[in-house]
Amino acid sequence: MTTIRRDEEGASTELGYVFTFLLGVLLLSVFGVWAYGIETATRERWNEAAVQANLDDLAEAIERADDAARMDPGLRYVERVDWRPSEADETRMTVVLEATTLRLEDRGGSLDRSVLLSGVAPTLHTGSITLAGIDVIWVVYENGVTSIETVPPLDTLSGS
Repeated sequence: MTTIRRDEEGASTELGYVFTFLLGVLLLSVFGVWAYGIETATRERWNEAAVQANLDDLAEAIERADDAARMDPGLRYVERVDWRPSEADETRMTVVLEATTLRLEDRGGSLDRSVLLSGVAPTLHTGSITLAGIDVIWVVYENGVTSIETVPPLDTLSGS
């Protein structure tokens, strides 16, 4: 004959399984937040490095244009500078060329920065470019003015 008895050992085992599951969920959640933080910090650092490298390349091209102006003020100089892509919102970013500074303005962002230019050339510096959709910036020296532009001079494209 079978008798029914009250056994509570099964219930404690089930509770152990539930608590173990909840501990696993907690640990995986903490790991996910930690991994997301690392990924975000890496992306931000990469964006800062890419933007700084872009500004450095552009500043070097401007300095070369200024060197050409010092050698021969009647010379015309055109140089293409490729803008590296980044995950930053480039619709809010503007590059501004001033007398002794190349500035990046990131409206509402944290990527504001500037690069000092020598300013020893007998040229005026001018230009402002919003970076939305831009992958090439042209540095042009002509008639005493060094400028940054998004479109090259027409005769540069035709090869004449």
